[in-house]
Amino acid sequence: MANVCDFNEKPEIVYPIFWEYKIILDKDSDEKNLVKECVGNRNYTLDFSKNSAEGKFKSFNLAVLVNSDEERLELFSLLKRYSKFVL
Repeated sequence: MANVCDFNEKPEIVYPIFWEYKIILDKDSDEKNLVKECVGNRNYTLDFSKNSAEGKFKSFNLAVLVNSDEERLELFSLLKRYSKFVL
C-alpha cells in the first residue's frame, strides 16, 4: 500500500516505454495528420475512443514509444498545442 510520502516522489519510469495519452479534438479535426505532425517518425498507435454527447468533440487513445522524460514531456506539449485537451 502506498503512503503519503510515495505521492510526493517522482515516479520511476523505465524507458523506452509506450506512453499513453488521451487526446480530445474538435469534431472536424484531421486526427491522423495532427498525430503524424506531432509524433514524427516515432512508433505509435491511435485508436478512436468516443464522440462527445453533443457531437462537438471526438477523443482518441494515443500510445507513443518514448525514450526519455524529456521526449515524453515535449510530445505532451506538442499535442497540447494542437488539441483541445490532452490527458
